[in-house]
Amino acid sequence: MSTHATSARSSAAATPTPQTDSGTPTPISPPRHWLRAGWVMTASGWSANQFSALLGSYRSELGLTTADTTALFGIYVLGLVPGLLLGGPLADRRGRRPVVFLALGTSALATCLLMLGPAASAFLWPGRFLTGIGAGSLLTAGGAWVKELSSPPHGTAPHPGVAARRSGLFLSAGFATGGLAASLIAQWAPHPMVTAYLPHLLLSAVAALCAARAPESSPAHPGGTASAAPAPVVQRERRASAAEFRRLVAPVAPWVFIAPAVAFATLPGLVDADLKGWQTVYAGVITAVTPGAGILVAPLARSLAARHRLATGAVGLAAVALGLLIAAFAAAQAQPVVALIASMVLGAGYGLCVAYGLTEVAALAPSHRLARLTSYFWALAYLGFLAPYVITLCTGVFSPPTVLIGAAVLAVFTLVTLAYRGTRRAQAH
Repeated sequence: MSTHATSARSSAAATPTPQTDSGTPTPISPPRHWLRAGWVMTASGWSANQFSALLGSYRSELGLTTADTTALFGIYVLGLVPGLLLGGPLADRRGRRPVVFLALGTSALATCLLMLGPAASAFLWPGRFLTGIGAGSLLTAGGAWVKELSSPPHGTAPHPGVAARRSGLFLSAGFATGGLAASLIAQWAPHPMVTAYLPHLLLSAVAALCAARAPESSPAHPGGTASAAPAPVVQRERRASAAEFRRLVAPVAPWVFIAPAVAFATLPGLVDADLKGWQTVYAGVITAVTPGAGILVAPLARSLAARHRLATGAVGLAAVALGLLIAAFAAAQAQPVVALIASMVLGAGYGLCVAYGLTEVAALAPSHRLARLTSYFWALAYLGFLAPYVITLCTGVFSPPTVLIGAAVLAVFTLVTLAYRGTRRAQAH
């Protein structure tokens, strides 16, 4: 019997079991610690997306160019990647809680810097950079924490895939509500580029209070590993999981955020010319609709995962390709309603791809390397946020609809590659 199982049984044996009047033991449901920790993922998604809904306001109110706002959108990724790559290994060595609270504080500091943007636009650059660092560390440490608190002995998730997908749902909730709230405040509240950021500070405080009641799920391992297996066995496991990650997860990961990034940062500017005075609200609706669709496809993700290991990723890539084609049509015809439809389809693709990636990572990574492998997944995924900048560069040569059609072709190519590698793997086994 494993040490993990022994400790779980010992804990259960040491806890008095309540009985009914007839003397029948009543099972105790573990406290939902994963729900308490999950709010940090919502805060991470909120911090990332509150800025996206204000891009139009920064152009009109501060006089920033499209290139400036696109670069500010992209510098978030430059902060996010080191946040991911450093936060994951640190969470594996030092535990989930300390990294989560440090990242939450960094994220709140970044929001305060963004609030200074109307007084001096130079503050926007470190604000966005620190937003990326905080969000990246929250994604890795917080995602691993939610997954572990969902699983025995802390939770009752039936299998690792369910536990892993929960962090994605919390993240999508933050994406959906953060952008919409910021846009509505920016449309009607005074000093919009200051007041629009206040809800995130409140959410961060609430998330910290909730997470403070959740236990540490992975004790510190200063040596970097908690495995008791012989070194050669550990090395073989690492090589096998790394190979599977490169073959089946890495190709899909960038499309996780290519889809919403195109919807948030590219589409509104291509179709909102006739929405005078309502551009900010329209952008906010798109930032809500896109990840909202990602939440709604969660049951479909579960059903597809039960049918075939690669089905969720394959259908997700197909949805991204279809969404990009609809976006190309919307851009060509300058149709805001069609662009909303494209955003929904892109959001569905985002939700399926992120569910596939997190499920695969949970299946591939041993517990002492979960945060590290999760950080690799998110680092590749967030490269997708550079897509609007790449599209802006390409539109100097090609029309926006042509660029979007080209992106759809690349998504289909990724789908074919995933299917081919999955077939090869099945034949090998």
